[in-house]
Amino acid sequence: VQLVESGGGSVQAGGSLRLSCAASGYTYSTSCMGWFRQAPGKEREGVAAIYTGANSTYYADSVKGRFTISQDNAKNTWYLQMNRLKPEDSAMYFCAAGQTCGNWWKASEFGYWGQGTQVTVS
Repeated sequence: VQLVESGGGSVQAGGSLRLSCAASGYTYSTSCMGWFRQAPGKEREGVAAIYTGANSTYYADSVKGRFTISQDNAKNTWYLQMNRLKPEDSAMYFCAAGQTCGNWWKASEFGYWGQGTQVTVS
């Protein structure tokens, strides 16, 4: 199983970025696909998740209304559109794959992880 993120970078506050995560070697059709972030000295936190079987989405309060998670089943890829970015959104962002979204905010619920992509908002 391989998860490959792309799309990170540096942006000014108020700007936008879109992260992508492509999965290979994984049964994508009914899974929980998530995005987490980790800033230096802080714990990894759940940002958003999507249950692919029902297209149900979940968000942390801190990003609701600004971030949107979506999926492209045909490409085994999911996305995180981040708008109105704030300096506090700066972190390493990781995509993750798991079986269910029951506790989507917990990193322990996800068995597969990407390598991370840096997002810096100034």
